[in-house]
Amino acid sequence: MARLLFRLGAFSARHRRLLLVVWLVVLVGLGAVAATSAQLTDEEGLPETESGRALDIVDERFTAPGADDTSELQLVLVADDISTGDAAAAVESLVAQARALPSVATVGDPLDPSAPAVSPDLTTAIVPIAFSGLSDAEAEEAQHAVEALAASARSAGLTAEVGGSVFVEPVELVGPTEAVGAAIAFLVLLLTYGSLVAAGANMLVALLGVLVGTLGVFAFSAAAPIGSITPILAIMLGLAVGIDYGLFVLARFRSELREGRAVDDAVSHAVGTAGTSVVFAGSTVVIALVGLSVVGIPTVTEMGLAAAFAVLVAVLVALTLLPGLMSWAGRRVLPRSERNAPLPGATTTSSPARRGLLERWGHGVVRRPLLALVPTVVLLVVLAVPVLSLQTALKTPGGSDPASTERAAYDLVAEAFGPGAQSPLVVLVEPDGADLATALPQVETMLAGLDGAASVADAQTAPDGSAAIVTVVPATGPLDPATEDLVAAIRATGVDGVQLSVTGTTAFGLDIDALLSTALVTYLLVIVGLSLVLLVLLFRSVLVPVVATAGFLLSFGAGLGVMVAVFQWGWFDAVIQAPQGDPVPSLLPILVVGILFGLAMDYQVFLVSRMHEAHRKGMAPADAVVDGFRRSAGVVAAAATIMTAVFGGFALGLDPLVGSIALALTVGVLADAFLVRMIVVPAVLALLGESAWWLPRWLGRVLPDLDTEGRSLEEPGDPSGTTGARRARPDSPSWQEVGG
Repeated sequence: MARLLFRLGAFSARHRRLLLVVWLVVLVGLGAVAATSAQLTDEEGLPETESGRALDIVDERFTAPGADDTSELQLVLVADDISTGDAAAAVESLVAQARALPSVATVGDPLDPSAPAVSPDLTTAIVPIAFSGLSDAEAEEAQHAVEALAASARSAGLTAEVGGSVFVEPVELVGPTEAVGAAIAFLVLLLTYGSLVAAGANMLVALLGVLVGTLGVFAFSAAAPIGSITPILAIMLGLAVGIDYGLFVLARFRSELREGRAVDDAVSHAVGTAGTSVVFAGSTVVIALVGLSVVGIPTVTEMGLAAAFAVLVAVLVALTLLPGLMSWAGRRVLPRSERNAPLPGATTTSSPARRGLLERWGHGVVRRPLLALVPTVVLLVVLAVPVLSLQTALKTPGGSDPASTERAAYDLVAEAFGPGAQSPLVVLVEPDGADLATALPQVETMLAGLDGAASVADAQTAPDGSAAIVTVVPATGPLDPATEDLVAAIRATGVDGVQLSVTGTTAFGLDIDALLSTALVTYLLVIVGLSLVLLVLLFRSVLVPVVATAGFLLSFGAGLGVMVAVFQWGWFDAVIQAPQGDPVPSLLPILVVGILFGLAMDYQVFLVSRMHEAHRKGMAPADAVVDGFRRSAGVVAAAATIMTAVFGGFALGLDPLVGSIALALTVGVLADAFLVRMIVVPAVLALLGESAWWLPRWLGRVLPDLDTEGRSLEEPGDPSGTTGARRARPDSPSWQEVGG
């Protein structure tokens, strides 16, 4: 692989203008398709479940033609006595005003004796307002119109809130906090390189990769609409890995220049060595994200494929476009003080101060491995403790914002009508050998006798008589374990001659949540197995992959634990803009596993490959750990800081799902880079000594040699097949081509 990438680096350096044009053409082409055909949707692609199948039958057999084109809002009104006097007059006036709104299909009168919608204590009334055939613009206007009715009701002395929503605010792809995160990432690059040219090239390549990746995702949506969150994940991950992969290659290029190589030769060697790590790390991320499809949940698969495409583009840009920029920049990627003072054969990789700090860090961990290891593992476990109280939900009742009028309306109705009033269970009754009309009374009696059922409505039979539905109102809310127990009880209790299926939004959410929890365990097992196999191939060791995988699990636990403390428990509410205090979105844990696994392997590959390289060259195990740490820890620290800046920008945004994922990744990356890879892994390798690199002989004969460290580039002869590798001389053109 190293020789192949060496030749790719040489080709990219020689044909940098051609490759730049190719990437720009791809960018423009994808942009044109995305601009004219992109389709976003707020509908989630979800797998088949009992509740989903039953819901399809209910929609098919019980919904009137055209009814599925309606959207409903609820105007919730509260007074001391809503049914008499001025309050009742205000309600009737509001109903009349609602019926005059554009695109209104129906408006219910809560005071109508034939269909009352007033709470038992006569304090709360619900005015359902159904709209039909709304465009996005009309939906926004309808939402504002009903909110204006609520304001009018408040002026009349009523408490008024609007439940539901017919208009979904478009998700902002990139906001101010994300821009600040990108700016911080650029500042870290500038401080790391000490060169504006190097930082600019790194950032330019990353941004181009993000644009191509995101526009590619939008272009794909021309064939199949994608969720509004999907491109945000592609941007977030594409930018983070794009910067990191560029950093890995540029850092090796600078190292090769410092060792005295000519510019183009240094480009080729950088791509042949660090590029191998980029390919391996990127492949690991892509495989992990594509692997999300094994859980069988369309929304998760879509997000995983989109993010994987963004990562793939980041790898390709780092290996084709960046080498051309490095060839053009030459020694300008070095700090000004080093550009005209070559030291052939030098091994400097960072400033003396940073080199000394990293060397002391590495020596300290290796000299006292247990002292470094035990407190670090304890800290990671403590950070993971909140995971024990993790509560997930497909959707939060009343919307994701606790401060919204939608949530206030939900709370008012729950208080007045009961916590389960807005989360009814719909029981589909289908004949299975018995007469439906005869069996329905038995079904109603059975349901009414179950623990947790507050009320059971009369059965409603489909127009064709093929099925019936019975609505059960739980005594508890949709997130209460008692409601889940009621669903299980209905499914476990049968009536002879009919088939019962439980559906409705509550049952559907419970089914998906359970499915995702099971899928998370399956996916974790797949990820752990994948990690072990890939790292055995890379490092040709049995124990190093075990240590790396265990470290990933610690990082994942820490990231998820802090996310629970912040978004579920409500910690640091003065800093976090997104809504807090609700259950974690069901999709989050499995997405975080896939993304964080790939990022953790990035750091493992880059850091430990230098240790392995030093050990292979004959260093003692402890010395190899310190040498590899000194050479690569600075880059890993910079890469993690950049990732933290990028993810942190998204964590401070307004969307709770994106913010939750970003925060878990922010903490996970920090924990993985600075605690796991820079303390736990070196400490364990020091304790293991020579046995860390043990591989059974039979396994060594079976495994392919991927040459991920560029050993073949050290062999006599030029890997490109032309002349031998060159060292630059002070009088060579490559020495002089770069000025101040």
